[in-house]
Amino acid sequence: MQRIRTISNLISVSRVAFVLPAAYCLMADFPNHRAWAIFFIFVASSTDFFDGFLARKLHEVTDFGKIVDPLADKIGIGIIAVCLLLTGDIPLWYFAAVVARDALIFVGGIYIKKNKQIVPQANMAGKITVNIIALALLLCIVRIPALEPLRIGVIWLSVLFMIVSLIVYAKRLFIGRTLTQKS
Repeated sequence: MQRIRTISNLISVSRVAFVLPAAYCLMADFPNHRAWAIFFIFVASSTDFFDGFLARKLHEVTDFGKIVDPLADKIGIGIIAVCLLLTGDIPLWYFAAVVARDALIFVGGIYIKKNKQIVPQANMAGKITVNIIALALLLCIVRIPALEPLRIGVIWLSVLFMIVSLIVYAKRLFIGRTLTQKS
């Protein structure tokens, strides 16, 4: 089982490796560079699904995985958001909201781990929020004028979910009801 755990952790870490070529494609100027960026983002997203499936199916959810998996999501979204900010595809306020949310959750997780010896596990509100943010960023990448109203709507929906997920995480930090105890 140690081998499966190691493979699962490597899959999580590989997600960041797949985001790097996506970032390059977003910043470069060559034919179909945005399509290539979407391809690499899709591959990175697939590793997230596969890793989670593997960990749950084999009952190999670990404290390390609880930390690395959401951290890989945060790094991946952060890298893509930086690129989209630099290319002018997302506004500064949205970039700041995404990064601030992730930073607050990360710092809160460190606080819980340090002071309560508990590794918080991702919750459904956080998972939904990450997916809506990813959809918003994807719509910013494709730049299809007919999808502009959808892009704007998804950005605002992601802001709403960022607020909801921050409330859920804050409750976990201060109340601690839904924390997973360290085994």
